[in-house]
Amino acid sequence: MDTLVSLGSWPPDQASDVHSGGCRTMKTTSRRSFLKHTAVGAGLGGLGRMAAAEEKVIQGFDETSSNMREDGVWKPVSDRRIRVGIVGYGVCRFGAAFGFQDHPNVEVVAVSDLIPERCAELAKVCRCEKTYPSLEELVKDDSIEAVFVATDAPSHAQHCIDALEHGKHVASAVPAVFGSLEDADRLYEAVKRSGLKYMMFETSCYRDDCCAMRTVYDAGGFGAMVYSEGEYYHYMATPIDSYKGWRVGLPPQWYPTHSNAYYIGVTGGRFTEVSCMGIPSIVPHLKPENNPYKNPLGTEIALFRTSEGGMARMAVSWDTPGFGGEVGRVRGQKGSMTGTKFDGVADVSKLELAKPPLPPSVAAGGHGGSHGYLCEEFVTAILENRTPLVDIAWALNMTVSGVVAHESALKDGELIKIPQYSM
Repeated sequence: MDTLVSLGSWPPDQASDVHSGGCRTMKTTSRRSFLKHTAVGAGLGGLGRMAAAEEKVIQGFDETSSNMREDGVWKPVSDRRIRVGIVGYGVCRFGAAFGFQDHPNVEVVAVSDLIPERCAELAKVCRCEKTYPSLEELVKDDSIEAVFVATDAPSHAQHCIDALEHGKHVASAVPAVFGSLEDADRLYEAVKRSGLKYMMFETSCYRDDCCAMRTVYDAGGFGAMVYSEGEYYHYMATPIDSYKGWRVGLPPQWYPTHSNAYYIGVTGGRFTEVSCMGIPSIVPHLKPENNPYKNPLGTEIALFRTSEGGMARMAVSWDTPGFGGEVGRVRGQKGSMTGTKFDGVADVSKLELAKPPLPPSVAAGGHGGSHGYLCEEFVTAILENRTPLVDIAWALNMTVSGVVAHESALKDGELIKIPQYSM
């Protein structure tokens, strides 16, 4: 699929509320009892976080600082509580990592994990009594309005489709799809048919730097984006434990969204074609004879053409020791940013580059203080009946470009066109 796919336009009065300068500005509503509930939730939510802190922290979960506005006060947009089901509590404890159980607009009514002990622990952390043995059973529960899919990456697309077909809004851990262009089209069509909210929880989109870059871009501070860089480094001599070993030998560009967000999550644009290169890895599980993907590459560097006509270099690496994490840089016709500092000819002095406040009970969380903001965005999008920031188009444009990039790397950098998705 090489042509632009379109879902049509959202009503202007809804689309205009999606975000203000990249980080949404909350509407103000006074509800004394609602905020009282928030404060109580803060105390309860801390118990799970204290227990988790005693274990070894996986890369990304230890980055909890967040550039939040110091003078802001969170205001609820509604006193309604969305009934949420959460699926998945593996080694990363993802199901409980984004603060749904602590959000004052959420009631976690059911949880699920295939492993009974993990399911019980997830229920305890989320203060939820109802459990299901699988996602397939949970989505049959008519009391559930929305589902957070925090399952294994190869199952994300099908699990999201199942939830959508049962009438649930869906938030998904990354990536949106796992190495399959066919699954991308299936997921896209499922969202289109359902008319429901879909959001991919890409953490880089709410890191301090990416959020500030988006604010500047939306205000015209960069002009057209000439060049972007995104890098995701996670050294794995031994891969993180995973369901059915899906992380063993994982092609780097099949997990591309942390880096690709530093263009798509800044501009909302797309990648149109790619040339990607890699180098055979010396790490044992990244040798083709040792992994189910027959993948020989531990680092893949992709050079993309963007929908603005510019260029982007996006790196994903599993086999280079040293700095670990995500970082990005952007350069436009009017200015550039590394981190949250803007240098250029445009005047951005009046822009607020810090992130808005969160509910007092919701921690900013890991991956650069992004977790709580992803939860807040998804919940608020449902309450306001608008498109969430990382919608199906952004999610697939971030993910599918990596799938095609890996194909290019296996063909020694052949330039390949990338399928396009649009709302």
